[in-house]
Amino acid sequence: MATIDGFEPQKVETRAGVLNVAMAGEGPPLVLLHGFPQTHVMWAKVAPALCQNRQVFCVDLPGYGESSPPESEAFASKREMATQVVEAMSKLGHGRFDIAGHDRGGRVAYRLALDSPKHVNRLAVLDILPTCVYWEKMNHSFAMAIYHWPFLAQPYPLPETLIGGAPDFYIKHTLASWTAAKDLSAFEETALNAYCAQARDPARLKAMCDDYRAGEQIDVQHDQADRKAGRTITVPTLALWGAAGIAAGAATPLDTWQDWCGNIQGEAIQSGHFIPEENPTATITALDTFFANH
Repeated sequence: MATIDGFEPQKVETRAGVLNVAMAGEGPPLVLLHGFPQTHVMWAKVAPALCQNRQVFCVDLPGYGESSPPESEAFASKREMATQVVEAMSKLGHGRFDIAGHDRGGRVAYRLALDSPKHVNRLAVLDILPTCVYWEKMNHSFAMAIYHWPFLAQPYPLPETLIGGAPDFYIKHTLASWTAAKDLSAFEETALNAYCAQARDPARLKAMCDDYRAGEQIDVQHDQADRKAGRTITVPTLALWGAAGIAAGAATPLDTWQDWCGNIQGEAIQSGHFIPEENPTATITALDTFFANH
């Protein structure tokens, strides 16, 4: 599997399986989490610049890249994934860290900040809204924009069978459709090959679908329980969204996140959904500035 030039990959054992972590740099720790249908190499245009001032850890989420697939849908919940990240970072010598997550990785990151704020200094979420908000906004237009949510959450083996018939077509179509340019020009060949390769692997394809199955059931329940209890994210938070991204189509992202965070700032980036790959310069500037302010 591909990794980021200059980054050292390491397999870290956790109670729920191995996490593949690519790391580089020295200084305060920053964890970067990718989204669907990607791996940690989605940060390849951003991570080398960020590690000039800090130690950066790019993690393959459970079931993606070279990390072990979850044992079940329960272990694909964002709470369980966040627990694995905390365990891996502890084994790497860091009990507290900054964290940024895009797409599914953003859901793991904000869940970690809600459940275990003692482990998080600062949080950045890229082109997402809270999971339960997306499901609650599933009207006609939004369902067309994120049809993959109810599709991938269908019981095994329906989505796996359909995607498995033409995995490269599905991944490339999905990636292109969520960019501002509606093409694959933002993606490096190495990264694109890595994204397609994991969709050809039945175990990883099932893990990606389990990620969404857990999202539709377990993650929604966790979000709703937090909202009912009045729990909010207490650590300083940055919300970035693509001006032509998915989150912008649901609501004004910053307005939504203000209901979930006590200390929030944010801005739109000129891109589609894949902010770090479509506009790495603006992404580097926003993240570097935010994580330097503490």
